[in-house]
Amino acid sequence: MCSTMTFNLIIVAILVVLGILLLLIEFFLLPGISIAGIGGALFMVGGVIYAYIYLGSTAGNVTLALSLFLLALSFVWLLKSKSLQKIALTADIEETVDNSNLKSLRPGDTGITLSRLNPIGKVMIGEVTVEGKSFDGELIDEDTEIEVVRVESYNVTVKRRNGQ
Repeated sequence: MCSTMTFNLIIVAILVVLGILLLLIEFFLLPGISIAGIGGALFMVGGVIYAYIYLGSTAGNVTLALSLFLLALSFVWLLKSKSLQKIALTADIEETVDNSNLKSLRPGDTGITLSRLNPIGKVMIGEVTVEGKSFDGELIDEDTEIEVVRVESYNVTVKRRNGQ
């Protein structure tokens, strides 16, 4: 009888620990709903149900409370530990896009394409090189004369110059 009880306790402990590990992997390494999260939930629920069936309702209640407590404790410990900082993205992006050169451009200005506009590419208008977007999605080849139709906050809309 004692060996059966010990065997059942080991089964419950293995199921709950596997469930906790898989859920932590789901939370921290594989966000979203994946096999690890589903498997972790199934292992934890299976361990608790196994405890209720084979060890009794008191052991089932203790297993449920203990497994939830251990999951919460390990979750908080992982959040506060430095373990996750080794795999976390810590780079700060401090660069900004300088669009001040677009302020000097006006509709009607002319220039040339530096790359094929398909429908977006590089254009040079005067001495300013910016991203250009072709009007109506037209494909414009490289080294084609263009005219500015509209100046937006991050690029210019252009069309082929008349006579091209």
